[in-house]
Amino acid sequence: MGDTVTQVRWRDGVAPYFERQPLAALALGISSGFPYAMIGATLTTRLAASGIDKKTVTAFSLAFLVYNLKWLWAWVVDGVRLPLIGRLGQRVSWLILAGLLVIAAVANLALVDPSASIGATATAAILVGAAGATFDIVIDAYRIEILAPRQLGVGSGMSQYGWRIGSAGAGALALVVAERSGWSTAYLACAAFALPAMLAGLVLGEPVRRRDPVVQRGFAEGLKAIWGPFVQFFARDGALLVLLFILIHKIGDTLANLTLRLLFDDLGFTGDEIAFYDVGVGFIAYLVGIFIGGILYARMGMKRSVLLALVLMAVSNLSFAGLAAAGHSNIGMAAAIGFENAASGYGGVVVIAYFSALCDLRFTAAQFALISAAASIVGRIVTGTTAGALIERFGYVHFYLMTTLLALPGVVLFWWMSRTGLVDQSIGSAGITGEGDARNVP
Repeated sequence: MGDTVTQVRWRDGVAPYFERQPLAALALGISSGFPYAMIGATLTTRLAASGIDKKTVTAFSLAFLVYNLKWLWAWVVDGVRLPLIGRLGQRVSWLILAGLLVIAAVANLALVDPSASIGATATAAILVGAAGATFDIVIDAYRIEILAPRQLGVGSGMSQYGWRIGSAGAGALALVVAERSGWSTAYLACAAFALPAMLAGLVLGEPVRRRDPVVQRGFAEGLKAIWGPFVQFFARDGALLVLLFILIHKIGDTLANLTLRLLFDDLGFTGDEIAFYDVGVGFIAYLVGIFIGGILYARMGMKRSVLLALVLMAVSNLSFAGLAAAGHSNIGMAAAIGFENAASGYGGVVVIAYFSALCDLRFTAAQFALISAAASIVGRIVTGTTAGALIERFGYVHFYLMTTLLALPGVVLFWWMSRTGLVDQSIGSAGITGEGDARNVP
């Protein structure tokens, strides 16, 4: 009897991953992830192979800043109806247009020669970033709107699976093709990764939960269309505290993660060891964490699963303090990397599900673009301006202890918001419209 109950529970936990909407979220994630590879590690390798100096190569990382600015034009995706293809629906038509823009931008980057014109290459990379950010806006909005509240956790997990497949798959394909046919052919081949999201939109059609914003005409009304999504968000009870949580919840985690390679190098780990434990073991642990996140979000509910994620992500930083104290240890590295990646995978799923539930279905694109940009910007700024100096002054052990302490305000704030009801009050229509309610405790 016990075995039968266990089997039923296991099937119930796995079955949501094979529903149409989460499978579509997987396809959306694949297309969302590949532009990162095109202007990230893949472009770095291409530039280095073209003999570009390291200072110029690292400057290309600025192309990613476009993603942090996407909230500035996200309102266009919500409110502007496209001619001709607009009959497919607001979200589907924008998926098609944004996908075509990404394909064109990647093709443009494929055809430039870095050794002949570094300026043209930089412009092409920024265009890929802008097109990819626009694609991200549409993909996030479409994902949130096709998923019922009960599917937000599983859907977020499938989207992250897809993102990893898209970014890693495009990067690997580019290297393999470039070795045989050159970089131009490699980039053109990778442009096909835009197709899964476009096909998912055509197959599923316009989201049932999609809510059209009120049509605005005239200059003054146009301004309202731009600021309306933000006014609606900040009119909610506790909105400023929710924004504060969004801004600070990942500071400690970001500081720790972006400095790990420095720690590994200083502890004397070889390239093979880093590749096996950080990339290999870490990747598997991350995938396991994503899977667990989708299940526990459904079993524990939004508030408890998010609080657990915040605690795990804070504690995971302690594992690196332990590794720094222990020195060169393969077992220690495997344990630290495995725990941190599992916690990050789990936390990414449930926290993104919570952020998705915050959106109003009339302004999904604009509001999620603002939330996702705010969630990463503080950690990146703090890391870029202080991390190296803190490590030099205090050493790795105290630095990682400090990152653990920096994670605690986010844990305490979310716990207090849950106890006072502010988490429930802040939830938008995306968290309550359709099957299930993100506020309910299973």
